[in-house]
Amino acid sequence: MSFNGRSLQRMCSGSTDNFLLKISSRSRRRTRKSPRTHALPLASFRSGVWNYWKEQGRRDLPWRRTNHPYKILVSELMLQQTQVHRVIPKYKEFLKAFPTVRHLARSHFVDVLKVWNGLGYNRRAKYLRDAAIEVVEKHGGNVPRDYQSLRALSGVGDYTARAIRVFAFNEPDILLETNIRTAYIHNFYSSILQKTAISDSEILPLAASAAEDNPPGGGRREWHWALMDYGAYLKRSGVRNNHRSAHYTRQSKFEGSFRQLRGAIIRALASSKNISGLRNHYIGKFDRALASLARDGLIVSEKGRWRIA
Repeated sequence: MSFNGRSLQRMCSGSTDNFLLKISSRSRRRTRKSPRTHALPLASFRSGVWNYWKEQGRRDLPWRRTNHPYKILVSELMLQQTQVHRVIPKYKEFLKAFPTVRHLARSHFVDVLKVWNGLGYNRRAKYLRDAAIEVVEKHGGNVPRDYQSLRALSGVGDYTARAIRVFAFNEPDILLETNIRTAYIHNFYSSILQKTAISDSEILPLAASAAEDNPPGGGRREWHWALMDYGAYLKRSGVRNNHRSAHYTRQSKFEGSFRQLRGAIIRALASSKNISGLRNHYIGKFDRALASLARDGLIVSEKGRWRIA
C-alpha cells in the first residue's frame, strides 16, 4: 500500500470512510472479539498509519528530535492537557533556562514558574522541579528507566511513566491517549452503538497487536508518534469521538474559572505584584483559591503576605 500526498488527502477527506476504513462490514462487526480476529484489518490499519506518518508525520517537533530522558520528562509533563503549539516555544525556553536535570533541581521555584507562565496548570511546574530533585537525590541525576521508579517521581502517572519509557528508551509499552484513542475507536468501533462507552481495557489488546511487526527501524517510539499524528489528523478532519471513550472528561470553561484565578494569583506573585485587586474581581473565589494554592504547595503566607513557595 502506497500513496502520494494528493491521493492520500483525497482518500482521507470528507467522509469517515477514509482509506484506513476500507475493510469489510463483516470484520467491523467482530471488533469486540479477540484481537486475533482483526488480522486483516490490523494489517491494513498498521500499513495505513505508517503511510500517513511517511507522508505527513511531524518529525520536526523538538521532543521528537531527541531521546534524552530529561528532555522527554520535560516534554511529557508540559504536554499534559496542553496543546502542542503552545508547548513548543515553552519547551525550548524551559530547556534554555534549565538545560539539565541538575540545573532544574537546584533552581528556585519562582524562577521555574516565571518560565512556565502561559502553560497553565502550574502544579505541573512544581511537580517537574520536585521530580528533578528526586532524580538527582535518588537516581544520581539519571532519569530512571523502569516503570516503578518513574511512577514514584512527582507528577508522573501511569501514562507519563510509559511515555517516558517509550520515547526515551524505546521500551515496548503501549500508550493510550486522546489522539490514539481517536484512531482506534474510529477505525475499529465505528459500528458499535454511539452511546456505548469504549474502555481502555477493550482497546489495549488491539493496540498491543497493532504495535507488533513494525517495519525495520520503526520501533515503539516511532509507532506511537505515527498513531498520535494520525489521530490528530482525524480530529482536524472532523472526527469527534472522544466522548465515546469511557475515560473521557470534558474540560471546564477557562474564562472566569477557578483555574484562571489560580493562574492570575501565581503570575502576580511571581512578578512581585499586589494581588489585592484580584479579590474584588473574583468575589467569593479569592480566598478559596489562595487556600487551594497553599495546599498544593505553590504559595506560602509569611508575615501576613503571600509569596511563591
